[in-house]
Amino acid sequence: MPETIVITAATHCEVALMLRSLGGRTVESSGGFPVWEGDGAAGRLVIAVTGMGKINAAAAAALLCERFRPALIINTGCAGAFPESGLTVGDLALASLELAADEGVQTPTSWLSYEDIGIPAVELQGARYFNEFPLSAAAAQRAVRLAAAVGTALTRGKFLTVSTCSGTAERGRELYQRFGAPLCENMEGAAVAQVALRYGVESLELRGISNLVEDRDLSRWNIPLAVERAQRFLLEFISAPGRE
Repeated sequence: MPETIVITAATHCEVALMLRSLGGRTVESSGGFPVWEGDGAAGRLVIAVTGMGKINAAAAAALLCERFRPALIINTGCAGAFPESGLTVGDLALASLELAADEGVQTPTSWLSYEDIGIPAVELQGARYFNEFPLSAAAAQRAVRLAAAVGTALTRGKFLTVSTCSGTAERGRELYQRFGAPLCENMEGAAVAQVALRYGVESLELRGISNLVEDRDLSRWNIPLAVERAQRFLLEFISAPGRE
């Protein structure tokens, strides 16, 4: 039976290029989330716009997993890179793991993670997951091999998911140090990875860098470039998912 790949993004602009390139058809919306369905190299392809934030992303991912039973769910869009990562606007980043960066407890002296307070976010088959959620190593390796084959620079590393994006350099430095040199931050990735984990679905996250995590200055952002480059790479990935 052909496999199904689900692609999610927070906003329409983050999937618009793929929709134009792939065609497809609108299917009955699940939970109010716009959903398109078409054919990819490996089988059925489903693309959904979730809306911003962890709640939207988690609700959409759960509905999509229930309805379509995908072999792989890909979360994409733009992200803000920590300056220390070496990434610049327009670069592509691939998640090695996702971290829920503001789920925990703020005390007078420090921030405590779920692990610090001893309460897992997920308990599954004897394993306990706190703030960190794994993604598919096999899918990530396919993406890395494809990037090398087509000459695309792709940096793999830790992603942070936050409810409030960092609009100051000070906050960026705090998160970078707390979580051990992450590449970038976003608002949906950990939620999708957590849902995929519960459903036993492989997950991948690829984002284009739209800005740096610094004192907020929209004149230095380039969201169109970031989302275009991410989508062009994903079009390559889904057209040749097993490419070496």
